[in-house]
Amino acid sequence: MNLMQDMAPTKVAASDQDWWRGAVIYQIYPRSFQDSNGDGIGDLSGIIHRLDHVARLGVDAVWISPFFRSPMLDFGYDVSDYRDVDPMFGSLGDFDALIARAHDLGLKVLIDLVLSHTSDQHAWFQESRQSRGNARADWYVWADAKPDGTPPNNWLSIFGGSAWEWDGERMQYYLHNFLKEQPDLNLHNADVQDALLDVARFWLERGVDGFRLDTINFYFHDPALRDNPALAPEDRNATIAPEVNPYNWQDHIHDKNQPENLAFLRRFRAVLDDFPATTAVGEVGDAQYGLQIQAQYTSGGDKVHMCYSFEFLSGITPTPERVGEVLTRYEEAIGDGWACWAFSNHDVARHASRWCLPVPAQHTYAALLMSLRGSICLYQGEELGLTEAYVPYEKLQDPYGIRFWPKFKGRDGCRTPMPWVTDNGNGGFSDGKPWLPVAVEHLANSVATQEGDAGSTLAFYRRMLAFRATEPALAKGDFTLLQAQDGIVAFTRTHAGRTILCAFNLTDTERRFDMPGGRWTRLPAPFEATVPTLGPWQALFAAQEATDG
Repeated sequence: MNLMQDMAPTKVAASDQDWWRGAVIYQIYPRSFQDSNGDGIGDLSGIIHRLDHVARLGVDAVWISPFFRSPMLDFGYDVSDYRDVDPMFGSLGDFDALIARAHDLGLKVLIDLVLSHTSDQHAWFQESRQSRGNARADWYVWADAKPDGTPPNNWLSIFGGSAWEWDGERMQYYLHNFLKEQPDLNLHNADVQDALLDVARFWLERGVDGFRLDTINFYFHDPALRDNPALAPEDRNATIAPEVNPYNWQDHIHDKNQPENLAFLRRFRAVLDDFPATTAVGEVGDAQYGLQIQAQYTSGGDKVHMCYSFEFLSGITPTPERVGEVLTRYEEAIGDGWACWAFSNHDVARHASRWCLPVPAQHTYAALLMSLRGSICLYQGEELGLTEAYVPYEKLQDPYGIRFWPKFKGRDGCRTPMPWVTDNGNGGFSDGKPWLPVAVEHLANSVATQEGDAGSTLAFYRRMLAFRATEPALAKGDFTLLQAQDGIVAFTRTHAGRTILCAFNLTDTERRFDMPGGRWTRLPAPFEATVPTLGPWQALFAAQEATDG
C-alpha cells in the first residue's frame, strides 16, 4: 500500500530503558559496508558516510562486527588489542565520530565483543606462553599432553581438527575452539574476568549502547577436561557446514555451556546496569541446547537482556509447520527471557538463496520476521534482497571455506561488498580493488537502483519498518499462535489492550484463512491482502481493541 511509503519512522524514545525489547538492529560488517580510502576494505569513516541509509530504513540500532586491532586471520574475531581500532578501519577518533553521528540520527550502537578467546598475538597470550609461572600463566586454558603425547581430550575445533594446539615454548597444549591462532581465555580465573569487564567499561564509557557478545556459551570449559560423548547420527545438526565437519558428531557438554557462566553473566549485567539504557545480546552457538541456554541466559533480569536465536539461520526452509514448531518450543522454553531473531548474518548463506525465495516471498518472510515476539536483526544487504554471491576458490578469504572446499564454500558469499550504485564495477563500495569481489548480479539490486521505486525490496523494508514502529504490540506484545498449517502462519500480538492479528501465506498459491472471532479493523500494512482467501505470498494485519470483546 503506497500510503505507508512516506510515513516517517518513529524512533524509540531515548528515555526508554527497555528500548532493546523489540528493537530492530541492523548488522554492519565493516569490511564490506563502505571503503572511504580506496584500499578495498570498508572502514569506520565509510560507515559514517552511509549511516543515513540505515537511519532511513527505520531501524533502532546498528550492530558493528569487530573492528579491533587484529591480525585478521578470522577477520577481527581474533582480537590482539581490545582497546584500539585496527588501522585498516581507522582510529578511536573515527569511532567516536561514528558514535556521535549515529546518535544524531537516533540510532543506538552495539559493538561485537569477543570475550571467549583472543588472537595469539594478544599481549596476554604472549606473556602466558612464556612459562608456567608468570603472572598470566593461567589466563588461557593450558593442559599437559597425555603420556603418549596426544591432546588432553577429544574436544574438537569448530574450524576442523583437534581443539588443542601444542606449544613448544610451554611444552603444553592450549585450547582453541576456533582457529589455532585463537586461544581460549580461562574465565575460571577471576583476574581474566576482571580484565574483560574492564574492556566492556572502556567501550561503554566511550558511548556505546551495548554489545553483541560473540560465542557467549563458550566462555567456560569443564576444568576436569572430560571427553565429550558421541552424538547419535540422527541428532547431528548445525547451522554452519554440518555435512563436512565432525564437530557435529559430539555432544558438547564439557567444552561449553558450563554452569559457571551464569555467575559471570550476572557480573557483566551489573556493569551494564551502571550505564542506563544499555543492552547485551548473546550469540548462543549450540545446535542441541540453544533454546534452553537462551532461556537460562536471559531469565530473571540479571544476566544478558536477549540472546541471538539460530533457529531460522539454518538451511531448513521455514514452512508454516516449521515456524509453528520453533515458536511453540520458544514460547514454552523462554519464560521471562527474550530472543533476538534473524534470517541472515555474516556466518551463513543469505536466506534469499538458502531458502530459494522469489522476491514476493522475501517480502512476506521479512514481514513475518518483523512481527515475531523478540528483537530483530537485519543483515546488511538483506533490505536489498541480495542473494548469496559465488566466490571462486582462488578469491576465497575465509579460512573455514578454504579448508572445507568444495563441499562447504565458506562464509565469503554473504560477506561480499554492499552495492550502492549500479554503474560502477565495484558498486560504489570502493575506488580500489575490493577485498572480496562485488557480485555482478548484486549491481542490479543496488541502493541507487531501488531508491524511488515503490515496488522495490528496499521500499518494502522501509514501509514494513515504518508500520512496525506505529504498533507497539509488534515490538513488545505477548504472543499467541493461532495457525501453522495449510500454508498459513497466523498469530496475535497483544499490548496495552490492543491486539494485532498477523497472518501470512507462505506459499505461491491462494490459501484460505478464516478470521478469528470478534470485530477486526484491517491495518494499512504494505500488503493488499483479502480474506477469507489470502493470495500467494500475502500477509494480513488487523487490530482489535480490548473494549471490542
